Amino acid sequence: MINMNEVFETIDMVEKENLDVRTITMGISLLDCADSDVDALCGKIRSKILKYAGKLAATADDIAREFGVPIVNKRISITPISIVGASCCSSTADYLKIARTLDRTAAETGINFLGGFSAIVSKGMTASDRLLIESIPDVLAETGIICCSVNVGSTKTGINMDAVRLMGKTIKQTALRTADRDSFGCAKLVVLCNAPDDNPFMAGAFHGVTEADAIINVGVSGPGVVKYALEKVHGESFEVLCETVKKTAFKITRVGQMVAQEASRRLGVPFGIIDLSLAPTPAIGDSVADILQEMGLEKAGAPGTTAALALLNDQVKKGGVMASSYVGGLSGAFIPVSEDQGMIEAVECGALSIEKLEAMTCVCSVGLDMIAIPGDTPDSTISGIIADEAAIGMINQKTTAVRIIPVIGKNVGESVEFGGLLGHAPIMPVNRFGCEEFISRTGRIPAPIHSFKN
Repeated sequence: MINMNEVFETIDMVEKENLDVRTITMGISLLDCADSDVDALCGKIRSKILKYAGKLAATADDIAREFGVPIVNKRISITPISIVGASCCSSTADYLKIARTLDRTAAETGINFLGGFSAIVSKGMTASDRLLIESIPDVLAETGIICCSVNVGSTKTGINMDAVRLMGKTIKQTALRTADRDSFGCAKLVVLCNAPDDNPFMAGAFHGVTEADAIINVGVSGPGVVKYALEKVHGESFEVLCETVKKTAFKITRVGQMVAQEASRRLGVPFGIIDLSLAPTPAIGDSVADILQEMGLEKAGAPGTTAALALLNDQVKKGGVMASSYVGGLSGAFIPVSEDQGMIEAVECGALSIEKLEAMTCVCSVGLDMIAIPGDTPDSTISGIIADEAAIGMINQKTTAVRIIPVIGKNVGESVEFGGLLGHAPIMPVNRFGCEEFISRTGRIPAPIHSFKN
């Protein structure tokens, strides 16, 4: 039973501590939309998305109003389009036509983002996969709601270095195609290793082929709530610190569970998972970096940062698992730079570098996220950064990702403004030494020996 103290506590979390349901994401399978004619395929895609998600945004708004819990984003994830489009796409123009259909249909439903313009190429690329990847710069330049992702590696298959090399070029081309908007297209493009099938967060969301026809996944976020709880136990032992984070994560997850089950009931779509990821925003008091500083670090990036983040990530997951039987996605803590005011300040004062962020990705939820770099960074250097991050994910059996933005025309010392939840970012320096000869090798890096567990 919920007592009145818990009710008041939840109200405080919402009103004073930035608790929100970051996203309700409806996953929709498009496998049965496959057709030999691209126009027929587009018609089927539109019909199916409107059938399931036509009332998604309105329902989420109703739940938020009735329950008093903000639901920040309404999103759709779909079957990776390279699979669906393989039946009819013979050119990048065909994929662009599908993307335009997706964009118009998503806008018609009133959602914020649609993810799943994606390819899963961890072991090799089909002709369809390659065409989709080659279409990404045009897709992100000509659409507003579409998010793209490419999975280039896994613990079981190794890293597809041909795909890594291609994605370095694709990111740079996307930056050039959207240069008039500070290369904003790259903010909606992520490269992953060990991508999960049920992630509700963008830009990496897609609806895995193992999922049901439609599903409701909810992402809950509350860095401000965790920081506020830790302020009450300032200076206490690690045991007290861990218990506080775990109990707070439990309470946050229960709010998400309530919203997810209600959305599932009203929309007539099965409940999938709760993703409890401490996803920050640019708002003051809603920062993962601030949590790390409350633990005793002068700035995020100081010695001890990776240990503090490991503690936080683990206790968040433990609390979430106790609160729901279906915790999934990327649950833990995100460390995007542009979306976290504390991270931005740490970069600006010199406490945080890309190399330190890379070390932190060994223990966080995802990886190098929303990092702006000089626009003249070579393709091969971007590919090298992707390869390093994929290696961390492959060896450590975890999801890692790279969402990096080479801002055309800008250099270190300048900054870029994306607005909204995406915030602003200082341009970070990258290692000036090259890796082109390494990246130019063809083939793949084999899976580690511990992947052989069957």
